[in-house]
Amino acid sequence: MSFKESGNAIVDKSFYFACDIVIYAEELKQKRFFEIANQLLKSGTSVGANVRESQRGVSTKDFKNKLGIALKEADETSFWLDVIEETKIYEVPQKLREDCEVLIRLLVSIIKNS
Repeated sequence: MSFKESGNAIVDKSFYFACDIVIYAEELKQKRFFEIANQLLKSGTSVGANVRESQRGVSTKDFKNKLGIALKEADETSFWLDVIEETKIYEVPQKLREDCEVLIRLLVSIIKNS
């Protein structure tokens, strides 16, 4: 079964972001940056996993809690991208950086307005 777009911006964007993170982490692993690739892979894919889980929340509190976890994971992902950029070990694609920031803004907005 392939992913089918839901029409829900945060669900779709977080899924495609996770896919981009997987591809970028593989590039990092090819350059032998295994530890940072694994850290980035865990946090970057966790955003989408928690967003998807939030859609099955049993209450507003549960929904907001899952999105709060997704927000923390997105912030951690931004941290790892900062580390990669600052150390100049590998180029961070601008689209990846921008997509991460968009997810953070969306998550903050959804949490505040729920």
